[in-house]
Amino acid sequence: MSQSIKYSHSDANGAGDVRRKVAIIGAGLVGSLAALNFARMGNEVHLYEYREDIRTAQLVQGRSINLALSQRGRKALAAVGLEQKVLATAIPMRGRMLHNVRGRTSIVLYDPCTQQCLYSVGRKQLNELLLNACDAFPNIHCHFEHKLATANISEGQMQFKVPKEQELISASADLIVGCDGAFSTLRQHLVRTPGFNYSQEYINTGYLELCIPAKNGEFQMPANYLHIWPRDSFMMIALPNQDKSFTVTLSMPFEVFEKIKTHQQLLEFFRQHYVDALPLIGEEQLIKDFFKTRPQHLMSVKCKPYHFADKALILGDAAHSMVPYYGQGMNAGMEDVTLLTSILDQQLPLDVALAQFTESRWKDAFAICDLAMYNYVEMRDLTKRLSFRCRKWLDTTLFRLFPRFWVPLYNSVSFSSMPYSQCIANRQWQDKFLNKALSFSLLTSFLIGVRVITQFLSIQQAKHFR
Repeated sequence: MSQSIKYSHSDANGAGDVRRKVAIIGAGLVGSLAALNFARMGNEVHLYEYREDIRTAQLVQGRSINLALSQRGRKALAAVGLEQKVLATAIPMRGRMLHNVRGRTSIVLYDPCTQQCLYSVGRKQLNELLLNACDAFPNIHCHFEHKLATANISEGQMQFKVPKEQELISASADLIVGCDGAFSTLRQHLVRTPGFNYSQEYINTGYLELCIPAKNGEFQMPANYLHIWPRDSFMMIALPNQDKSFTVTLSMPFEVFEKIKTHQQLLEFFRQHYVDALPLIGEEQLIKDFFKTRPQHLMSVKCKPYHFADKALILGDAAHSMVPYYGQGMNAGMEDVTLLTSILDQQLPLDVALAQFTESRWKDAFAICDLAMYNYVEMRDLTKRLSFRCRKWLDTTLFRLFPRFWVPLYNSVSFSSMPYSQCIANRQWQDKFLNKALSFSLLTSFLIGVRVITQFLSIQQAKHFR
């Protein structure tokens, strides 16, 4: 195996800027974006992916749920010159279109004040764009069908399992970066190091992916919305695709899935809960898609630190996997890369830089995991309540009047780069303010009422004694 290559130069102040051999495990969205950023800094990058190249694969394995791109992801893509290429084919979603049990719809805009929106992007198309950008760098080397089997992170040694090879393939790097998802192999090695804290939580909700196909080459529903069918303890959502179809995700407790055993039970369930969606999907296609696979599990992961000395680091879902209901999984992972790049640009010693990344990121990563859990409850239940509509109206009104003073929670998460933990703190402050304002209003109304009643009784008493 060749020796680890390091490139270095010094600036006018004599500060050394070391160029390293970096191994990135996982060539998904975060991994390929990280490869671009490390390569732009002059590092020799080796990008390893256990799947075959998705650009040439006939069948792409893994998740196919399409994604909602928001400000944090756009910022990361802009930094590598890809934002406009992505937006050119993305579909803007300006709000939520809610479908009630009778099939009637109502619209809740994300940002009526400044007209900001989310963008529906295809996972495969975005991944292909990032990998094509990687191909333009001579210092990025892609290794597909290389599955990480073992790693000695303190020594920077790795072994990969490769199809048709009986022996494991050895490799080394100065820095190993794990972008290998919620079930990260590199994280499993970090778990064994002293001081590494880790927790995971499965929710009692599974999901199945369905499809509303295009009809006569056109969308069957309004395209520029995230469609939601909230049903208390379960829900269905649909995002538009470039081919005029909708990717539909049915999320329900596993016990609800288990009660549906026959074709007739499935059709009756949809006639009861999703009457308007059934003819759009089609009975035959619904039966085929529903029964061809089992509901998938959803998991939330929290851990820290994200690094080991100056040898290893995890990013994206490997560091903070979350349930998908805030649409921030991809965006948070890309923001990891933005933050890491800004710290590395300071040219600190690598162990100091990685420690600073962990310290700067973990609270916000924990916060967005919690927010994703909360938003599932909001989407499946709260969106159809009058109290939610009233709060949304109040937030929008105050935001329109005081845009610097009052930023609604959803806006701060999706349309700004405000740290996630600060988004929660900001919402808590707003709740306290509104509670105090409401209490003051009620007290004022009560005192005015008492005064009016007292005056009325005094007048009546005076008339009585005349």
